[in-house]
Amino acid sequence: MVQTPNTPSLNTDNSGAAQPKPPGDMAAFAQAAECLRTLAHPVRLRMVQLLLHGRYTVGELAEDCQVPDNVASEHLRLMQRCGFLNSQRDGRRVFYEIAEPHLANIMNCIEQRFLG
Repeated sequence: MVQTPNTPSLNTDNSGAAQPKPPGDMAAFAQAAECLRTLAHPVRLRMVQLLLHGRYTVGELAEDCQVPDNVASEHLRLMQRCGFLNSQRDGRRVFYEIAEPHLANIMNCIEQRFLG
């Protein structure tokens, strides 16, 4: 079908039947894009991968990612701001853990596409 400015866009399935459009909220998509930009860094992706398997301290994450502790702390702060992580103090140490369970789905896609 050729679209002209007055022709409405139709979403069709394989049979050609018209399908309703999924709901969309541009403000929600803007928030999602901001959080996805936060994840779009190799150090942060590695941190998420590690944290999906358990809790870690800043020092442990920094060592694995080969960055200074203060750089690791900044990466963790950015991910906490998006609600991806929680932190818990245990004496003098602070442990980080995943707060957003959907990160497992995102990481699974990344691992299958780029590491698999």
